[in-house]
Amino acid sequence: MTPEQLITFAAVAEHLNISRAALALHLSQPAVSGQLRLLQEEFGEPLYQRDGRGVRLTPAGEQLAGYARRLRDTWRDALAYRDALRGLERGTLRIGATTTPASYRLPYLVAQFHERYPQVKLETSSGNTTDIVTMLGAVDIALIEGPVGEQLPPDTGVYPWHEDEIVAIVPRGHALAPQLPAQLPTQLPPAPGNAAEPMPSVTMEALAAWPLVLREDGSGVRQVVERAFARAGVPMRVALEIAGVEGVKEAVRAGMGIGFVSAMSMRHENGALRQIRLGPEPLARRFSILVPHAGAASRVAQRFLELCLADLPGA
Repeated sequence: MTPEQLITFAAVAEHLNISRAALALHLSQPAVSGQLRLLQEEFGEPLYQRDGRGVRLTPAGEQLAGYARRLRDTWRDALAYRDALRGLERGTLRIGATTTPASYRLPYLVAQFHERYPQVKLETSSGNTTDIVTMLGAVDIALIEGPVGEQLPPDTGVYPWHEDEIVAIVPRGHALAPQLPAQLPTQLPPAPGNAAEPMPSVTMEALAAWPLVLREDGSGVRQVVERAFARAGVPMRVALEIAGVEGVKEAVRAGMGIGFVSAMSMRHENGALRQIRLGPEPLARRFSILVPHAGAASRVAQRFLELCLADLPGA
């Protein structure tokens, strides 16, 4: 017994006529009759009887027809779903994102994608870099910050994305705050020789004298900051570890110490916190897009990846 035989039988049970069933299935009448014969041999008893120009189902055929109709309907649904995915009319896209892109870039990307493909269901998960890399098997695409790491599944596609800057933040009345603007640009400064003036900065050595507020272990921001202090060869006076960007900001406002965040996360601050560029060179990092099973990525994941890459400057 094959699915094709049951689908054929469902058509015969619906039309009660082999010729009309063959027409509906786009098959020849002998082909339909041949499948019916094989199906009856499988069950070992008649499933239908000739009745004038049509057929009449036996009791065994009536019961089998119920199963056959459900199989046919499921098959049709599967075909419709396949066609919908090919046309991006529906489906589900599971997106993982680390804290900074999840908060400050993903909402805009999701809005654009939803406008283009309104029938695609979007599911998002967020966490720090370690969290998102760990859940790669449960998402279709991921946006992460900081170093990608070496423990990715071998079939994961890695696409460099936006460049980001990590800045120190202090309360407005902090000793390091005078002469500093409330906001820094969210893009890195132009290359040397351009007309723009460099932003004020502070060295890692100067920060070593102050208590620090760090993100939780596994955070991409924390990894970048720890490496910067290690390169400078100076210790870190960690006063507080706290989860999330907003947690760091609130701790800095409360006077717990100097925090470190993405400049992108400061776009909508009201000036109560001041940004300090970490020098002598800006402390830069790159966001990356990860696509699990890149060789067999779903169509919706591919379209979302294209949208993200089109968001790059100069794209």
